[in-house]
Amino acid sequence: MPAQNVLANLFATIQNNEMRNKKECLIVPASKLAMEVLKVMQRHKYIGEFEYIDDGIAGKLRVQLLGRINKCGVISPRFPVKKNEFSKWESKYLPAVGVGILIVSTNQGVMSHYEAIKRGIGGRLLGYVY
Repeated sequence: MPAQNVLANLFATIQNNEMRNKKECLIVPASKLAMEVLKVMQRHKYIGEFEYIDDGIAGKLRVQLLGRINKCGVISPRFPVKKNEFSKWESKYLPAVGVGILIVSTNQGVMSHYEAIKRGIGGRLLGYVY
C-alpha cells in the first residue's frame, strides 16, 4: 500500500463532494492533522460539523458540507513562512485579498494565516481554502 498524503486526500475529497453539491463526505484515512485542519475550516465557516468514526483500521471522518468552498487544496511541499511573508503566499494561492484562508501549521498548533499574523508567528503552509 503506497504512503498516502492524508491532507491531499482530505482536500480532494472535500473539493469533489462540494462540486457535486453533496451535503456530507467521508474522508479516509483520518489523522490528527486532518482533524486540526478541519477545525480551522470549521472556525472560518467553510464546513459544518465533523466527526471521527473509528473503524478499527485508519479511521474515517464524516464532514458536513455547507456549499461554501469554491476551491481548496494542499500546498506541497510545505513551504516555511515567516510571520511577515504571508501576503506573498496569499497572492500565490488565494484569488483576492481578504478572500479565503491559508492553513498554517505553527508551533502553537494548526491555524489560519489570519490567526498566525495576529499572534505574530510563522509556520509551514499546509493548504488553502476559498
